[in-house]
Amino acid sequence: MIRVTFETLVLFLVPFVLFVLWLKIGQRSVLDPSHWSRAGLGLVISGLVLVALFFVASGVLAERHLGAYVPAHVENGELIPGSFK
Repeated sequence: MIRVTFETLVLFLVPFVLFVLWLKIGQRSVLDPSHWSRAGLGLVISGLVLVALFFVASGVLAERHLGAYVPAHVENGELIPGSFK
């Protein structure tokens, strides 16, 4: 769960990092509020779009199991882990 949260947070922050790099390349002040007030909404929307695309791609590209799931059970005193068959 932590990995998914971290990946989501990183993807959301990608537009902000790119904007900071763009400001640095243009030799503008990163801390100037006028730069951020104009681009803030666009950065948030693009970050949310990246996160949504990540979730859609994860759902489409996820590994599929075609068999039935057999839950974990005990046979002859031994725990047999759950699996797909």
